[in-house]
Amino acid sequence: MHECDLLLLLGTDFPYDKFLPTKPKIAQVDIRVENLGRRCKLDLGLWGDVGETIRALLPMIEAKSDRSFLDAMLAKHKDALRRLNVYVDHAGKQTPMHPEPVAAALSEIAADDAIFTADTGMCNVWSSRYIRATKDRRLIGSFSHGSMANALPQAIGAQCAYPGRQVIAMAGDGGLAMLMGDLLTLTQYDLPIKIVVFNNSVLGMVKLEMEVAGLPDYQTDLKNPNFAKLAEAIGMMGVRIEKAADVSSGLKKALEHSGPALIDVVTDPNALSLPPHIDPEMVVGFGLTMGKLVLSGRIDEVVDTIEANIRHI
Repeated sequence: MHECDLLLLLGTDFPYDKFLPTKPKIAQVDIRVENLGRRCKLDLGLWGDVGETIRALLPMIEAKSDRSFLDAMLAKHKDALRRLNVYVDHAGKQTPMHPEPVAAALSEIAADDAIFTADTGMCNVWSSRYIRATKDRRLIGSFSHGSMANALPQAIGAQCAYPGRQVIAMAGDGGLAMLMGDLLTLTQYDLPIKIVVFNNSVLGMVKLEMEVAGLPDYQTDLKNPNFAKLAEAIGMMGVRIEKAADVSSGLKKALEHSGPALIDVVTDPNALSLPPHIDPEMVVGFGLTMGKLVLSGRIDEVVDTIEANIRHI
């Protein structure tokens, strides 16, 4: 988007405005007039129906054979995927495992028309980076409001609306704990929802936001139960995965189950969801946090963070 000549926004109210470009010309089409120019500067705003607008535009577009821009962007995309897959291609044997291979394996095993729901926080990152899009898959989250604990209730709604489709909730341990009572709804109504819990015993995104702001994390650690045993106690299938070698088999076992299932995947609390572009302010803030941790006697946490993310370098 940052290198195009013209960016055409069609019916989107993309909330992450820091990712939107500032140099290209931007045109936006939306049926809701209040969305025009809400997230970025516009060179042209069109209030109307996207479908009608596209049908009017298509006859005016001239086909071109120059692939230079497309090939350059495809090369960049390929390189980005290579960097994102560093923990997928080299999962290793260390425990607790990184969350990236879990999301990647889930994408490969899930149905081509699966409906995914993702909790706010780290699950947003893993789902957006590793769940492969198909024409029939859907990804639902609280992308505008960032409401915590959304994955399970959204999955319940999706399964009720589409009883014949595979519905998978990608839940954080903090998010699941907030609305854990909804697990009873699955057994009450025999909903075959599959819940993959990224159990890292920490409010991961909150911790990361504190560290980037130069603040040592406070009150973000969680004392979690064995979520798989908890699921079994209320009549669901429970699967607990603690090693990377067991990810594929554990996910397959749960996804092939005819009823509701919970997959409790123990992941590394020190795994960082590094953004594609790291601002100098982030580096300064994170460095300040690490310094404060060392001075306060928590040097073991600094070492664990470095060891858990060294392959990103």
